[in-house]
Amino acid sequence: MYTIKQTLNTNNHLEYIEIENSEKTCYAKIYVHQGASLQELKLDGKTIIEDLSPLTYNNTFASSILFPFANRIKDGKYTYDGKEFQFDINEVDNNNALHGLVFDKTFRIINQKEDKNTASITLEYIENKESIGFPYTYSIQLEYMISKDAVNLNVSVKNTHSKTFPFTLGWHPYFSCSNLYNSTLNFDSNKQLVFDDHCITSGTKAIENNSHFEIKDKKLDDCFILNSNKTQFNTPDYKLLISASSEENFLQIYTPPRANTIAIEPTTGVSNSFNNHMGLQILKPNNTYQLNWNVKLI
Repeated sequence: MYTIKQTLNTNNHLEYIEIENSEKTCYAKIYVHQGASLQELKLDGKTIIEDLSPLTYNNTFASSILFPFANRIKDGKYTYDGKEFQFDINEVDNNNALHGLVFDKTFRIINQKEDKNTASITLEYIENKESIGFPYTYSIQLEYMISKDAVNLNVSVKNTHSKTFPFTLGWHPYFSCSNLYNSTLNFDSNKQLVFDDHCITSGTKAIENNSHFEIKDKKLDDCFILNSNKTQFNTPDYKLLISASSEENFLQIYTPPRANTIAIEPTTGVSNSFNNHMGLQILKPNNTYQLNWNVKLI
């Protein structure tokens, strides 16, 4: 049997949610005030995502949902429908807007379900205020479904504004293992993005597509254009298959300053997508965009 537990902070506000099965082999921890991010995950007794201390969420954006843009916007500026807009700069060293607008928002629970084999919880954030950089309103729902060997994340974004808006979507989970040096990735790609000194997309380059990527001791902050919707992560402890339901898929890989940890980020767009239009989509008023990410032990 799965149970869902809510923990309050000192101000008597909901801080995080824990999902666990009775055998204690599956566990998930979601911080509602940090964009409803999944910051701990255990599947079938194996630790998949763990607390990244001493690194902080303000620096890692651990497991955050990246909306309305994934990755970066150069100088925080973009033009849409003939008008120029300016996002706040939150990556000061590179003068970029980074990782969207919902990573630090507080979500509320709108539904939860517990049974013998699974547990699910749905959280929602409603944006009713237009910002200078993104003068639109929207709602975003995240449904986490936990089972013995998998987590399903269903994302639903609704445009509640009177005008169409541009967007991309991403997820920023960090995966832990006992030996990252001897871990590998499998994905189908023959193109990699080229970044400038500020991590902004400046072009693409052809790469050999052997579907096998050795991590070793590489310092990674790389993005690949995928030919499929699947990425496999192979470690000495477990193997994971990460799948996406989106039509256009990109893979961002990043190694933080923490041993045996790697961010494997599925996204629908790339760095500076609001300007280069790679993966950029539009959402019409009252329309909803839905996306599923699945992480499964294999």
